[in-house]
This record gives sequence, C-alpha cells and structure tokens, in this order.
Amino acid sequence: MRHWIMGLVLVGGIAAAHPAPACGADTDCVLDIGGTERTYRIRLPQTPSAAPMGAILYAHGYKGSAAGAMRNKALEALAGELGIAFVAAKSFGDDWMIPGVPSHTRNGVSPDGSEELAYFDALVADITGRFGIDPDRILMTGFSAGGMVTWTLACHRGGMFAGFAPIAGTFWRPVPETCTSPVTSLVHIHGTEDRIVPLGGRPIAQTHQGDVPRALAMYRDYGGFGEAAREQRGDLDCEMRENADGAVLDYCAFVGGHSFRTAHLRMAWKRLMGPGGS
Repeated sequence: MRHWIMGLVLVGGIAAAHPAPACGADTDCVLDIGGTERTYRIRLPQTPSAAPMGAILYAHGYKGSAAGAMRNKALEALAGELGIAFVAAKSFGDDWMIPGVPSHTRNGVSPDGSEELAYFDALVADITGRFGIDPDRILMTGFSAGGMVTWTLACHRGGMFAGFAPIAGTFWRPVPETCTSPVTSLVHIHGTEDRIVPLGGRPIAQTHQGDVPRALAMYRDYGGFGEAAREQRGDLDCEMRENADGAVLDYCAFVGGHSFRTAHLRMAWKRLMGPGGS
C-alpha cells in the first residue's frame, strides 16, 4: 500500500513542486485534481499516541462541511483521546458525487463516482505525504450521506484504509451486486428508528436510498464472512462476523433515530484497529 501511495504522489494531480501553504483545522488544505480544486481540513494530535500516527477520516452529511466537522467538540475530544489526527473531507457541492445520488446527472457529474474516488485517492496521498499519517492506520467513516460515500469507498477502495465505519448511510439504490477492491473490515452503525435514512431506505427525488440489510448481505457474500455472533457493546446490539483472513463485518444497531455518539466511533476504532488500537 505504501508503494501505491508514493506512486500516486509522484504521478497524480497534486502539485508537489512547491511547498504547499499551511493548512489545518481552521484553514482549507487544497488539492488540485485534474484542474478541479477540492479541499479538506486536518487537526493533528497535541499528544500523539506511541504508535505511528493514525487518523479518523470523516465525511460529513448532506449540506455539511469540513469546517463544521472541525467544530464538533466531541469528535475533537475523541481524536485527542486516541492520540490521532482528525481529517474532515469536503464534498464538491452539497452532496457526495456517488452513484444514485439525486444530483449525479447535474453539472456534468459522472454517474459512476469516479470524481469522488479520485478526490479520496488524492486526499489520502496528501495526508500521508504531507503530514506523516500512517496509511495502515486510517479509519474511514462518515455520517448519513457521509456513510454513503464510506460504503462506496469500502466497495471500490477497500485496500486504501485500515477499515470503514459507515454511520446511518449506505449505497443509493441499486445496491451493487459486487465490489471491485480487496475485501476489507467494516462496522456499520445505524439507529433502529432512523426516519431520515431508514434501514430500508426511502425515495428522494428521482432516486431511492439503498437498503442496509441488502448491502450487508452483498458484502457478506463478497468477503466470505461467516455466521454472526451476537454481542452487546454499550448501547449497541452488534451482529459480528469474520472471514478466513480475519476481516470483520459488523452490524451494530442502537435504539434511536438519525444520530450517533462518539462512543460508537470509539468502539469502531478499537474493533478495527485491534487490541491497544490507540
């Protein structure tokens, strides 16, 4: 994976000939991706953990922003507790450019999500090259529409992250029949009473949100995951699966609506990074 990232830095669309201007939690980090400017924000830990520096990479919900994610004190506190960086991605417009999203046919956006995949390719290359983030210790997560792009990345960029924790969001309909990248570890978190993104999805404009059980079943079959074991983790009721290679596929539900708690994300980090994951 490290060779892949170094190759992307050398041949990709990121201008590396001149030092990039300073950026961080209060200032956008700018990426030039084929002539399109995209941004993200990052907060580095004041007290890094003893392990190589990891990161939570977070995708916001519909009409959200990286700046807004950086103002979330609970997420800031969690990253500080774990001694890792917190990285906030930013959609090009109001929503992520992924297959099925209602606006995917507008403004020349490709329906296959290639623009968004290229953005995350460049973002990961930038944070590993510029800030020294360990590429093997990045957790990709997102809430609502951010959970949808997290599932898309799990399916098509599985080898680029240590694991995925989509929250309250999955693919838009139709759920893909299979994926294109290596099988990875994923923990899906969802409220049982969510009415914004119900477990079975709902119609929006000319499209429809995807079905979470269908997405989980597709990935279970794709990854060769075994029978589920039931475990209670705080307020989360989890169905936990593993495959022969040690990858995990968990579905963790809580009684509640369209929301999540940082305790849920802490659990996902520990589960996906293993014992002593901080």
